[in-house]
Amino acid sequence: MTIWIRNFNFLILLLFSVCYLYQIVFVFIRLFSKRKHYDADKLHKFAVVISARNEGTVIGELLDSIHRQNYPSNLIDIYVVADNCTDDTARVAREHRAIVYERFDHIQVGKGYALNYLFSKIDTKVGLEAYDGYMVFDADNVLDENYVAEMNKVFGSGYSVVTSYRNSKNYGSNWISAGYALWFLRESKYLNGARMQCGTSCAISGTGFLVSNEIIRENNGWKHHLLTEDIEFSTDSIIQGRIIGYCEDAILYDEQPIRFKESWNQRLRWAKGFYQVLGNYGGRLMRGMATKHSFQCYDMMMTLAPATLLTMVTLVINGVFGTAGLLLGHLSWVEMTIEAIIGNLVGIYISLFFFGLVTTITEWKQIHCSGRKKILYMFSFPIFIFTYVPIAIAALFKKVTWVPIRHTVVKSVQEIRG
Repeated sequence: MTIWIRNFNFLILLLFSVCYLYQIVFVFIRLFSKRKHYDADKLHKFAVVISARNEGTVIGELLDSIHRQNYPSNLIDIYVVADNCTDDTARVAREHRAIVYERFDHIQVGKGYALNYLFSKIDTKVGLEAYDGYMVFDADNVLDENYVAEMNKVFGSGYSVVTSYRNSKNYGSNWISAGYALWFLRESKYLNGARMQCGTSCAISGTGFLVSNEIIRENNGWKHHLLTEDIEFSTDSIIQGRIIGYCEDAILYDEQPIRFKESWNQRLRWAKGFYQVLGNYGGRLMRGMATKHSFQCYDMMMTLAPATLLTMVTLVINGVFGTAGLLLGHLSWVEMTIEAIIGNLVGIYISLFFFGLVTTITEWKQIHCSGRKKILYMFSFPIFIFTYVPIAIAALFKKVTWVPIRHTVVKSVQEIRG
């Protein structure tokens, strides 16, 4: 039996290594290759679209940051859908010079439905073709003053979808907000950044992205309505062979949860949404891998694959081996399984710490909190990721609906940077 235990854990380690080794390669690609820079072919006209639910506290700062852009104001129109709001979101948005539509629909709930409603209003008002592209933000975001100008450069280079660099308004609040923020920094720098340099497709991540009017018109608005509409859109685009671009110089700041209950609910929705996308699109991703030898299909499959769930299954199976050894009096089985469980956890912690360490070092100036906290949260980052394991399990069995996250951090870019 000890041979079975050893072989089982070796195969699991080999499986993880084979599946995710490319992400370590991505790190070295970013560290040692020169990043390409883009120049604007022309100044495109954009519409900013924002879905907001009870965001009267924070939406004004986002709108002000858009008005402060180093880009001609006549080429940026701002649209807000106040979605099922019970506060003054609509009034605040209008006071900050946005075109506002109010939506009340308690059946079709979620950002995807709200965006589709907003696109239908834009189409009726001026026609979807009135804009070259649409920038999508969440109400808690604020933008660097060069955000639109930098996105325009990459968009003009032929990318019909462009995502941006995602930073945090409240990195230093606690280990939870830092866990989110460090993950998004790593995703921006060492996943999307490396993908961009390799010429493969990036993936959008919730907020801060640009979509061409051709795609919106082709889709007749926004057609993606699963719990993670961003990942669904990315997956659908990749299956169609579309290359999503990335603009590292377009910097966006958003607010991360600081309470574990809110974090649990948000990540439970994300986990359930990933399962939905995998169930709906997994077969087509596999066909893309098999028939087209598509790396971007493989990359997206690894993004969707429930690695946290496999980790828990591995720990449970080792626990079964150990319990059987204890009941049957085979202490060598128990020792072997304890050693395997500890080894697995330590190995995962070290790999996550590596990503957190590299990201913290290279993005040190972009992380806006004290040096002590930057160092401390490198060590808590793997623990934050470990909390995904019970969330991934709960998402398998629990019915999950969209629940809004409360946002309260009101800061300008200058205040964030200190």
